Amino acid sequence: MSDMVFVKPKKVTIKNIILIVVGSILYAFSVNYFLLPLALYSGGVPGTAQMVRTLMFPKLTGVDLAGIINLLFNIPLLLLAYKTMKKRMVFGTILSIAVQTLIFTYFILTKEPVLDDKLASIVMAGVLGGAGCGLILSNGASAGGLDLLGLYMSSKNKIFSVGKFNTFYNMILYAIMAMLFDVATALYSIIYIVVFSLTIDRWHFQNIEIKLMIFTHHPEVKEKIMKEYRRGVTYWDGKGAYTNQQTEVLVTIVDKSEVNDVKKDIRNLDPNAFVITTNVLDISGGYQKRLM
Repeated sequence: MSDMVFVKPKKVTIKNIILIVVGSILYAFSVNYFLLPLALYSGGVPGTAQMVRTLMFPKLTGVDLAGIINLLFNIPLLLLAYKTMKKRMVFGTILSIAVQTLIFTYFILTKEPVLDDKLASIVMAGVLGGAGCGLILSNGASAGGLDLLGLYMSSKNKIFSVGKFNTFYNMILYAIMAMLFDVATALYSIIYIVVFSLTIDRWHFQNIEIKLMIFTHHPEVKEKIMKEYRRGVTYWDGKGAYTNQQTEVLVTIVDKSEVNDVKKDIRNLDPNAFVITTNVLDISGGYQKRLM
């Protein structure tokens, strides 16, 4: 998978802020409500914070120090990664981490499992948590943790990507869990993170690629796509069979989250442009995944 990069920054709207908060609440409550009563662990930095809490403060009641530990872990990670992040993402990430910390620490709803079936609880936690993090990502922010560390590592060495680093880190984390606790805890936690990751992919539009085929008389269209969105464009000269007029035929691949903006820019330059959009099942080559 290619390294993730950033696109042009956009202004943070009230809608973005609300959805980031909602996503953060959904993610944090999914952990507190479905995982903690089963003594299971989430992945990444929150999972690490939970493990540290269990080992160092096993008898503490009233508050869950995992939230505070998660915050303390995220502060240096945010400082490491902020140079690779847009201001919009920095703001949204700080907001998300703050909301998560509040809920992880003070909103411990129940000590009893919500569902009798352990596997059903894990699936619910993965679906709700993944949907929450998908909302956060789709609104130009990050839930913090491994995303921040992955950004820093990928900026230092192109061998790394955010996705690869997440996988590598979680493999080590669950191996440690298996040794410290038991294999069943690690296996159930792995099931959770798989469901969680699959749900994020469904919610996060940056994981969906769209092919645009554009028929236009304006050469500025391809320049706009290349400069504004940093996407490659293949084009050739065509001719309308009915009008017998020359036209440019453009082909490019964009993230689904970019489609509406690209089409709007095309209409502004050429109101008569003809645009075909197609879902892409697979891409190989130099296509760049983007975090936001």
